[in-house]
Order: sequence, then structure tokens, then C-alpha cells
Amino acid sequence: MHIDDAKPGPEHMTETTIPAPQVLLAEVTHRCPLQCPYCSNPTELIKKDIEISTADWARVFKEAAELGVLQVSISGGEPAARRDLTELIRAARDADLYVNLITSGIGITKSRLDNLVDAGCDHIQLSLQDVDSDGAKLISNLNQSLERKLEFANWVAEMGVPLTINAVMHRLNLDRLPETIELAQQLGARRLEIANVQYHGWASLNKHVLMPTQEQSDKTNQIVADARVKLQGQLLIDYVPVDHYAEYPKSCMNGWGRVALIVAPDGSVLPCHNATTLEHLTFPNALDQSLGTIWYESHAFNIYRGDAWMPEICKTCDRKEVDYGGCRCQALAILGDASAADPVCSRAHPHALVVANDHVSQGYEVGTEKQITYRPNS
Repeated sequence: MHIDDAKPGPEHMTETTIPAPQVLLAEVTHRCPLQCPYCSNPTELIKKDIEISTADWARVFKEAAELGVLQVSISGGEPAARRDLTELIRAARDADLYVNLITSGIGITKSRLDNLVDAGCDHIQLSLQDVDSDGAKLISNLNQSLERKLEFANWVAEMGVPLTINAVMHRLNLDRLPETIELAQQLGARRLEIANVQYHGWASLNKHVLMPTQEQSDKTNQIVADARVKLQGQLLIDYVPVDHYAEYPKSCMNGWGRVALIVAPDGSVLPCHNATTLEHLTFPNALDQSLGTIWYESHAFNIYRGDAWMPEICKTCDRKEVDYGGCRCQALAILGDASAADPVCSRAHPHALVVANDHVSQGYEVGTEKQITYRPNS
């Protein structure tokens, strides 16, 4: 199907072909036992009483597979907060999807993990707040969170389930990145995602606490480069750098509406985690429309596809098929215009634009909960 075939918003479209989605992120709940101050969930959390049902999720999984999706990542919040998690995993496997469970590990007993694996869980992605117990407690606002995660990771290893460690990095733990890489190896992880915090939603409220210094960012880039060489063939390392110090923007979601779609706990369908911050858009719901109709025809998914929406400097740039214009949410948050060039881009803006907006004190010391705005558990 071509973008021109989609009815809504043709003024933003070109002859670019809309590819079928490959990945579905199923945010089955926003409930979570952790209170991380960088949580990717929106600041307006969706409540339990409007979460869509097991049957509705089963239909979403089936429609996603029919649309061309190959993998579903079942996430949250903490997906284990749903009592029907085993049934959700089974429904996803019945739809012939590869099932990746993104979890904190908190609230999953060994017997329950057995049930999840028996139901068809193919892969587990475990979040890690810090390799230091006190640091993990500071971020999660939960005692013994690191110790409980390590126990969970050992259960995963015993069962032979492929494991990814998702290490969320920021000012408070970046100096322990070498230990983080070492721990991933010790746990038998096949993949390590070193993901610097993205400063939207909850993280934007804690930027003064979490934003690393330029020195930390530069050092991290080198540590990752060295580790990739040293551990080639042993540990796959994916890296999300601190784009605020980068020369060019990241390819957010691999381009708006190109690879992935996200279904929120209430059935809303989004092109990215933070799309609800774009209040000029209305996002469709899987309870009202099929995923196919939403993916190909909805205005919300088509508006930033192609290059017709881009400012001239992006439209004529040799990187437009690399970063696809960058992050729309960041453009809106900093520049007040979701169609502007990503404020990170040094070609479109003075490089100091994003850094100046961050108000990072290079000498700021952090060490108490009073300096952090925690997300609520639900």
C-alpha cells in the first residue's frame, strides 16, 4: 500500500510505500511495583479499570500477525501485575508471534515463571536500575530490588530462556557502566541494551537529577565501543546514547510508523511511547478499528510518514533516510513545533540549543529521594 492510498491527511504524504509493521509493543498495564523516575509510561497513567480484556488482547495479537508483525514485546508498567499474563503469552504464541517479555522480575515467582515459559515465552528482557544495591533502591524506591532481580535472572538462566539485560543509564549510575557490562556477562545474557534515559514524561520531571555530564557521555561512548570489540561473539550490545550531546538525532522508533506500533493498556494505538504528548493528534483505539486500518489509514500514523511534513533543511538532507527527521516529541517539547527539525540536529540548530535547555549543573550532587519525583505504582 502507498501513503497516497491512505485517506487522512494526504497533504503530508509522498509516494513512499508504507511497510508492514514488524514489532508490536503490548503495554498491557501501567501498574508497577517500581517507581522509576524515568519511566517511559505517560505521566497520566492508565488505570486498571480501563485496561482491555484478555480476549481483546488475543484479537490484537491475531490482527498484528495478520498485518505482518513477527514479534510482540509484552510490557508495562510491570506485565506481571496482570493475573492473566500466562493467558496473554499463550494467546500471542497461538497467533504465531515470537514472544518477548519485558519485565522488572518483581512479582514473578519461580513457579509462575515456569508457567510463563510453558505458555510460550520465547525471550525475557530484564530491566536493571543499577548494579549497586543502594543505587537500585534510590531509583526503584523499593528495598532489595536488585537482589530480587538477580534471583529472577538466575531462574531464567536455569531454564535456558534467552535473556537480555536492559540497563537504563543516567547520571547516577553511568560511572558503574563497566560493572554493568560485567554483570550482564555473569548472568549469561545474550544481549545487553545500554539505554540512556530519554527525557520525556517522568524523566523530564527529573532531568536535573538524571542528565549526565558531557564528560560522562563521552566516556560512555568509548566504554561501549571498546566493549563491543572485546565481547564480539559473546555479548551483543545495543546502545542508545545521550542524544542531547550528539551531533545528529537518533532514528526515533526507526521512523514514525515504519517498523513498530504500540498498544496502550486501554487499547490506544501509538507510533511511539510518548506520542500522547502530541496533543494536536487523536490516536485511534484497537477496540474501535482494526490494526490494519489504523496502521495504513489513520491520520495519526500518516502525518509524519514520508518527507512532505519535513522542513526544507530536513527534506533536502542526506540523512533523512537515516534518522527520518528525528524525534517529534522532542521537537514539540523544546521548540513548541512537532514538525520542526529535531532540536538535537547540529545542521538545523546551534548545538547548544538542547544542552542549554537542560539546565544541567555540572557540579550537581545527587543522593536522596527528596530530589526525585517518583512515578506512582498505579
